[in-house]
Amino acid sequence: MGAHLARRYVTNSDTEPDPLKPAGFPSDLGFEERKERVMIATQQQMNEAQLPVEQRDYCAHHLLKLMKCKRDNWPNFLACKHERHDWDYCQHEE
Repeated sequence: MGAHLARRYVTNSDTEPDPLKPAGFPSDLGFEERKERVMIATQQQMNEAQLPVEQRDYCAHHLLKLMKCKRDNWPNFLACKHERHDWDYCQHEE
């Protein structure tokens, strides 16, 4: 840990990028066909579900469906396997 800092400030300061300056290349370089992601779950829905801040990501709509399924099928926790799989897959892809 910290090896990149030693290279930056001690040895190779001319070849290491400056972490305080923005990158000198476009952010979509190599991703021409990539679409911009949009949030499906709204801020109000996440507030009402009391989602923690660390779970408010692009997969929050899957998590909201999973939480609703668990609430509706309370004793039968195995009824929500599909929703759990969708949320896990979204987290893996992110």
